[in-house]
Amino acid sequence: MASAAEQMAANLNWGSFGKAKELQARILFALGLLIVYRVGTYIPVPGIDTIELQRFFEEASRGIGGMLNMFTGGAVSRMAIFTLGIMPYISASIIVQLLSAMVPSLEALKKEGEAGRKKLNQYTRYGTVALATVQAYGISVGLEGQGLVLDPGWFFRASAVITLVGGTMFLMWLGEQITQRGIGNGISLIIFTGIVAETPAALAQFLSQGRSGAISPGFMLFVFALSIVLVLFIVFMERALRKITIQYPRRQVGMKVYGGENSNLPIKLNPAGVIPAIFASALLLLPTTVSTFAANDGTGILSYVNAYIGRGQPLFLVFFAAMIVFFTYFYTANVSFKSEDVADNLKKQGGFVPGIRPGPRTVDYLDYVVSRILVLGSGYLALVCLIPEILFSNLPIVPFIFGGTSLLIVVSVTMDTITQVQSHMLAHQYEGLIEKSKLRGKGRKKKKL
Repeated sequence: MASAAEQMAANLNWGSFGKAKELQARILFALGLLIVYRVGTYIPVPGIDTIELQRFFEEASRGIGGMLNMFTGGAVSRMAIFTLGIMPYISASIIVQLLSAMVPSLEALKKEGEAGRKKLNQYTRYGTVALATVQAYGISVGLEGQGLVLDPGWFFRASAVITLVGGTMFLMWLGEQITQRGIGNGISLIIFTGIVAETPAALAQFLSQGRSGAISPGFMLFVFALSIVLVLFIVFMERALRKITIQYPRRQVGMKVYGGENSNLPIKLNPAGVIPAIFASALLLLPTTVSTFAANDGTGILSYVNAYIGRGQPLFLVFFAAMIVFFTYFYTANVSFKSEDVADNLKKQGGFVPGIRPGPRTVDYLDYVVSRILVLGSGYLALVCLIPEILFSNLPIVPFIFGGTSLLIVVSVTMDTITQVQSHMLAHQYEGLIEKSKLRGKGRKKKKL
């Protein structure tokens, strides 16, 4: 027999959505901020020669520049104020999380609760400013070297750095506001919006190449079929669960007996979601952002970076896969599934895994199960991200929108956002039931009087 929660979930419909005013306000708030983000991708940095920039990007978009443009919603090709996107913030958060796992003082801050979290967030913001400043200065110098600036000089460099760093910090603030007052994860939604916004243009370009004969109809069908198979595979893997049986002991209160029943602790095959792919892409894009616009630096270092960490290069694929696997384990252990916290909550509730003692033994068992699950989870993420890269690395005519990373982000963020919407609607239904029960209780009291 279905539980009350399952019955309520089955009754979710547009009618219940229309009654959830708070949820509607959250969705409208998130949409409003995402529209602000899209407007910013069309505001160019002052002093850019747009005609020369367009010519330059027609060549750069075939390599790593196309991936940069995808993650920033087209801001790179227009050299807009959001050219750096949210990637410096993601890179800074990665660095802070890595340091907090290795530096004792930062590890102590993580255990201080809300105060420690605010302090770590402050360090992340400082790191974002530093990384964005370095990238912005490298891009400004590279733009001058490529002849894409109308009036080169220190005034342009200063204005470009201030504009680009300000744009990144504003995006970081937008993401935090969407997470707190909107719906879904703000950072993921910003990247998701950029990818989706570029999809119509990418599809139109791909179809026009098919009409012109640049690619065969059979290959076009293969690309679309592969994209559909990847989407179905992502949905299946993201919904896959490993359930651990949890048993609660019986306890007698008066004449009634409570507990003595079994439950399940569901663990996703991929607890980290889309975050490892975003983290890996952010670290790969950190050096290539500068090298794309500053290939002629005089030393040959940046040209070397472009040659060996470009899209489809063996070193790029190896680094990409290794970082996806690493961040899957790291993010799961430190953020999405902390075995110590789960074991502690089970102990407080009186629950235990059959045959496993509560406490450290439960922690070890959960770590053992999760580590084995993540072999499949991290392998699945790496496979989805690398297969299109390997197939399409020598075919620049295929848009980046058909890549595994972009499909993974779009599908995963969509599923997570829908789940949060359903959670808000369920909470609204619970609140309605509680209010009705209170009103009934008051009516009964009046009748007795």
